[in-house]
Amino acid sequence: MYKLLSHTDLDGVGCGVLAKLAFGDRIKIRYNSIASLNREVEWFLENEERNTHLFITDLSVNEENEKRLEEFYQTGGKVQLLDHHKTALHFNEYEWGHVVVEDNEGSLASGTSLFYEYLIENELIQTSNAVDEFVELVRQYDTWEWEKNNNQEAHRLNALFFLISIDEFEEKMVNRLQNSDHFFFDEFEQKILDMEEDKVERYIRRKRRELVQTSIDDYLAGIVYAESYHSELGNELGKEYPHLDYIAMLNMGGKRISLRTIHDHVDVSEVAGHYGGGGHAKAAGCSLTNEAYNQFVTDTFHLDPVREDARRNRYNLKESSSGSLYETQNDDMFLVSLQNEDEWIIENSKGLSIHTFKSFKEAEIFLKRNYAAWLVRDDIFVKYLIRYIKKLKHGE
Repeated sequence: MYKLLSHTDLDGVGCGVLAKLAFGDRIKIRYNSIASLNREVEWFLENEERNTHLFITDLSVNEENEKRLEEFYQTGGKVQLLDHHKTALHFNEYEWGHVVVEDNEGSLASGTSLFYEYLIENELIQTSNAVDEFVELVRQYDTWEWEKNNNQEAHRLNALFFLISIDEFEEKMVNRLQNSDHFFFDEFEQKILDMEEDKVERYIRRKRRELVQTSIDDYLAGIVYAESYHSELGNELGKEYPHLDYIAMLNMGGKRISLRTIHDHVDVSEVAGHYGGGGHAKAAGCSLTNEAYNQFVTDTFHLDPVREDARRNRYNLKESSSGSLYETQNDDMFLVSLQNEDEWIIENSKGLSIHTFKSFKEAEIFLKRNYAAWLVRDDIFVKYLIRYIKKLKHGE
């Protein structure tokens, strides 16, 4: 007999789909949160028959269970841990541990891709185009390569995963991969996925108006309360506000924080690790500990949301030769204009130079990070120019 303990996300359940394809009714599967995994491992070691082969995928155990699993293995027990998080790399010290963050060709690994390789190497699964395609979709979504490659199929697979129950998803995928030459979405799935995309867009538009920004340790973080669509929301807010180092989405009911970044210089797994969590460089999470609550909730609750840049302007445009006008919560105005071919200047409403920059982007990031400024509407821009011209006429 076999037993699989895996994560509750798409990558973790992807491992369950492969396990069903490989072992059928001979395997028992339990999907776990990070916190519940260790309880499941303890139960297994105390209650399961020793001839049951244990797989742990997309998750790693605590120090106590690490020692117990080593003892279990050394006394003849069968266990294989497969993970792709860098916080688990020390498990490679054990014969039963296999942790790969990035392969020799530079591709990021996922729990599903590692488990698939293991099953193939041990001749436990039959490969097919459909299974290959499914594993790659899961891998690209979990490692965020889908965003770089604009792989919407991977994105939609994750959306489908959250639209139906885990049992239904698992059953659908197993049946499809057993009976199809290629992976696909059926007509009904296409329709509900189209409807879901519209729903996500509306949700993101609403949450954009609730985001606040603040400095936490060495980073400037964007914080928003959100219980749904963390991947889509974090990605869109990161692109909408690139001056922010990362986006923190607070699920108050679940007492969890999800972290996302679009920047290569930021590793949110390190941020999450400070609060006892973990994950990937661009996507991670942690529990809402007392320290995290004080920093992300108590210290920011009084802050006003970040204002969005005006979207329908004809005159006050970014990188405009006539200048781009920004405003702050304190009603201060800043004009970003081109000084010469390779120098942009920021002036305040009194005409005083603040800083010079090599590009418009650098100037805008400075304003948004230090003043939480936003691009104003055309009507405000025109009024500002009229006042500015009047001052020039009067010699002010």
